[in-house]
Amino acid sequence: MTQSLPTFTTHEIFRVWRADPSRWLPVAMDIARSHGIASAPLQVFTTGTNLVVGLDDQLILKIFPPMLRAQYTSERASLAQLRGQVKIPIPEIVAEGEREGWPYLITTRVPGVLGADVWASLPEADKERVLAEIGETIADVQRVPPGPLLEIEPRWDVFMQSQMEGCRARHERLGLAQQFLDGLDDLLRDAAELIPMREPPVILTGEYIPQNFMLTQRDGRWQLCGLIDFGDVLTGWRDYDLLGPGAFMAAGRPRRVLSLLEGFGYSRSDIDFALKRRLMALMLLHRASDLNRHICIEGWQAKADDLVQLQELIWAT
Repeated sequence: MTQSLPTFTTHEIFRVWRADPSRWLPVAMDIARSHGIASAPLQVFTTGTNLVVGLDDQLILKIFPPMLRAQYTSERASLAQLRGQVKIPIPEIVAEGEREGWPYLITTRVPGVLGADVWASLPEADKERVLAEIGETIADVQRVPPGPLLEIEPRWDVFMQSQMEGCRARHERLGLAQQFLDGLDDLLRDAAELIPMREPPVILTGEYIPQNFMLTQRDGRWQLCGLIDFGDVLTGWRDYDLLGPGAFMAAGRPRRVLSLLEGFGYSRSDIDFALKRRLMALMLLHRASDLNRHICIEGWQAKADDLVQLQELIWAT
């Protein structure tokens, strides 16, 4: 008898259950067999939110719990909209279905090494090159017409308004130092003017971070070779997608920051106070914002006295 999938009432209970693959691997194997895929030993991916396994060297199975159906909808629609429209390899949908209310996708496997596994060890020149390629990839994705992705809720203006309303409470709860909380109201007032709310929206993944891209080594140099995970796609103002690489990877190093921004399409002369102020605001308003965990600049809390100094530290050029 095929093992069944339970119902969960909270994300935390699901995470605990997910951490024991023996509870759900039989279901993954049965889904694979139902699509005529031989049940070779499955590779369990421990990072991420959903149930993700490698079926073989070519295919990935991602199973979404009912409470995260919105991620399935986003991933499915995004992969369909971007297929054949971007230069960087992305997964292609091979099969889809649903098991006991849990939707799933079987996609092609993007080759390469997960960025999170090697980023820290890359030579500095390779980090600068990869950041430039990430900037170019963000711009490439954003040139694709959003089409049906415009239907993904919430709309950009509604999303931003909600984030602004909850911003102070969020960062107080997450323990942001008082020196930065003190300038938050001024920054939010500026954000209402600095962040475009009604401009034509573009496709945003919100997560150009090492866990979501693949790298390969060619002629001794590391390069970007693939992009994965489209479960949190929304549409809105283009600068929002600079925050992941800006926080997790650029680390306030001027050459890295410049590589990212110029790859994206900004010139050095574009990188002024207003742009840095907007990027600082968006970083605080990001749906996953947690500066204490995400800014990869050692000792940054002691290097800035307020949010103005912090934006100069993060986006140093």
